[in-house]
Amino acid sequence: MEKLHPQDLVKQLTDARERTCALIDQLSDEQLIGPRLPTVNPLRWEIGHVAYFYEYWVLRQHFKQPPIIANIDELFDSIHIAHETRWDLNLPTLQDTINYMQEVKDRVVAYLSNGKHDAQRDYLTQYAIYHEDMHCEAFTYTRQTLQYPVPNMAVDTKENYTDIITGDVEIPDGKFQLGASYSDEFIFDNEKWGHEQHVRAFKISRVVVTNQDYVHFVNDRGYTRSEFWCDEGWQWRTKNNLKHPIYWRQADNDIGWQIRWFDLWQDMQADVALVNVNWYEANAYCRWAKRRLPTELEWEVAASATPTKDGKRLSEDKRYYPWGNDAYQSQYATFNGLTLGPGNVHAKAEGDSAFGCRQMLGNVWEWTSTTFAPYPGFTPDMYQDYSQPLFGKTKVLRGGCWATRSRMIRNTWRNYYGAERNDVFAGLRTCALD
Repeated sequence: MEKLHPQDLVKQLTDARERTCALIDQLSDEQLIGPRLPTVNPLRWEIGHVAYFYEYWVLRQHFKQPPIIANIDELFDSIHIAHETRWDLNLPTLQDTINYMQEVKDRVVAYLSNGKHDAQRDYLTQYAIYHEDMHCEAFTYTRQTLQYPVPNMAVDTKENYTDIITGDVEIPDGKFQLGASYSDEFIFDNEKWGHEQHVRAFKISRVVVTNQDYVHFVNDRGYTRSEFWCDEGWQWRTKNNLKHPIYWRQADNDIGWQIRWFDLWQDMQADVALVNVNWYEANAYCRWAKRRLPTELEWEVAASATPTKDGKRLSEDKRYYPWGNDAYQSQYATFNGLTLGPGNVHAKAEGDSAFGCRQMLGNVWEWTSTTFAPYPGFTPDMYQDYSQPLFGKTKVLRGGCWATRSRMIRNTWRNYYGAERNDVFAGLRTCALD
């Protein structure tokens, strides 16, 4: 994709920082620390860590500047500060943290604006911006997890659609380059590199599973029938005593359910994408529906591949986005947090893949059946703990969600969470059984 000018990075950095501030706005001192949970960080620590990432990689590692605060590594270095101890740190006040964030930003912007060509500076800054974008998504699901108020952000709820689509598309067999290309401008280590795979013909659903689809599973006692669950999943369900997704409750309305969204209970919308289910729940639903989760390879093929003219094989062409190689526009996918929640699965027809799969990017992350693992010849990038500590321990998700920033997502992007994580904005798309 087109290389960014340093001033574009300044705009992205400014935008990312404004989003960070918006997501902690109007939270009390108590809320900014919050309860000790394995799935969240204390927000006052996390916003300092975001700024520290820029300081460490851009200012200190690249430009060899001394630390802005003498003991900063002891406060915000996520590699060496165990998660469970982050509530016990002698953190700066909120105002001191904000001052530190501003100082880091000002120094990075000054280097970006010095008129000098510096590819490493630009790469590290882009990395840090994407890191902040990922934490902004985490700030968002933290607010949902902790039942904090809806973020105070502009909302765009326009969803125009004229067709209701159902069923599967059939993807032919063929060879496919799984992973990123050497020509891609910025990628993460776990996307390296594109390598040829053979994919067998398969059928995949045109849309993700909706709330209404999942209601049928829940109403059929899906959470109390062990035959639909893998052993680990059944142990997880039993331990947590769940009989439906974590943010659902029964209600006297047409669909029979409500969903808690941040601090508000709302009537469930039937054709909105299912969200906040973990891999165990997704897999159990598939077994009940006599379907299966796609593999990571199948997902990327459905999003990226194009058919030959006769439709019988996969062509050599591969798309950067489902809709092609043009940059993101709002009619293609639901991104950037402005809807403050997932949307209708039938919307965004202009973003369809070559095979007719809708919303493969945006709206909700999609679980795959694949365990996160390195591609052949993997070597870690400069941030060595970004991917490799989670190899073999997590499941791959693809596609991004409504809270993901559009500037960083693409078809080859790999996300990864533990199978038990039902706090992230994830749903699923299914495949027909072989």
